[in-house]
Amino acid sequence: MIRSPLAALLLLLATSMAAAASPKAGEIPPQLLGKDRKGDMVDLSTQHGKVVIVTFWASWCGPCRKELPILAKLQSVIGHDALQVYAVNFKEPRADFAALVRNRNWPVLDYIHDGKGTVSEQYGIQAIPHMFIIGHDGVIAHVHRGYSEDSLPQIIDEIMAMLPEDVRTRPAGDRS
Repeated sequence: MIRSPLAALLLLLATSMAAAASPKAGEIPPQLLGKDRKGDMVDLSTQHGKVVIVTFWASWCGPCRKELPILAKLQSVIGHDALQVYAVNFKEPRADFAALVRNRNWPVLDYIHDGKGTVSEQYGIQAIPHMFIIGHDGVIAHVHRGYSEDSLPQIIDEIMAMLPEDVRTRPAGDRS
């Protein structure tokens, strides 16, 4: 009799400690990313019609620190009308996060602080960097996990291929 309650308790603990499965290509990701730096809730459902990148990063992650400036430049060149990049900070103290993103030399992006890991858990994040590239229809097109800076050209090619032709070919001054 002791075995079955003990076994049930162990099973309950094991399942409650397991992280959510990471969304895969072809799936719709969790829609709420938390609050942006202005305090507004970020809801991916409001971004349909754009290519959306959700990347999880931390200041101690070397590949993340290489990726963020590239994504910021891509966001700047393409414009918010066709591309939206969200950089979700992975479980760092708020003061450390705030100091980084306020630094004038830090890449300009839409940052979200996930200090308690709530969003990271919903996305099944266990390693960073971890990027989700979401298509115009709100469905995940590509997932990259634990990649190096050598992977960035391929990732940029994937993003560019998802943009409409008129966005890829318009003059740089026409971005909004």
